[in-house]
Amino acid sequence: MTRTLHYFCTGLLLLAATTAAAQEEVYRMELGVMAGGSYYLGDANYTTPYKNTRPMGGIVARYVFNPRLALKGNLALAGIKGSAGRADGFPYESSFSRTLYDLGVQLEANFWGYGIGQEFLGYRRFTPYITGGLGLTFAPEPARTIATMNVPVGIGVKYKVRPRWNIGLEVSLRFSLSDELDVTDAAAGLVDPYRIKSGFLKNRDSYSFTMIYVTYDLFPRCANCNKLED
Repeated sequence: MTRTLHYFCTGLLLLAATTAAAQEEVYRMELGVMAGGSYYLGDANYTTPYKNTRPMGGIVARYVFNPRLALKGNLALAGIKGSAGRADGFPYESSFSRTLYDLGVQLEANFWGYGIGQEFLGYRRFTPYITGGLGLTFAPEPARTIATMNVPVGIGVKYKVRPRWNIGLEVSLRFSLSDELDVTDAAAGLVDPYRIKSGFLKNRDSYSFTMIYVTYDLFPRCANCNKLED
């Protein structure tokens, strides 16, 4: 009788685990929006994070390989602004302001398996992550239009609020391959003011995004996962 009860209880536990796994819908993609602030680092601001922060926003999408790894894409519109003078050790007074577009792809690695309903596999609804990849920066007028590549790197945290809803916070730095993002009609003198020879990432302009995003899961991986949840 004791052995029979033991087998029965074991069977119930296995059934419960299997049911929980079946109810956990795994989705291929996420799609959402992001908003936050952006700031510039370059000839007119070498060292001060968040100086002259301006708004940014856009759309974000992820292709989820597994609970620890995803490929993320973004299209963002952001403002950058800078100013410097003799008090900052700059040769002369100069300032600029312009808008840029950022199109990027990054590989995203979660510290822990990300998900709900499979805790026995180590999944968590909250995880930090790191990200890095390649992108394109397009900065239209004033002055000469700039189109250049950038190298984004960043860190973030994400939280699964509901089975298909995610929120997150991310801070990233975009290292551009141009030294002219800060060159506008009002700041033409920012073209190499220190006469420092540029290298691959040396003496190049960069900009940073600090953003909050909300995404929604799309496209179940298995054919039988047709149940929709909010």
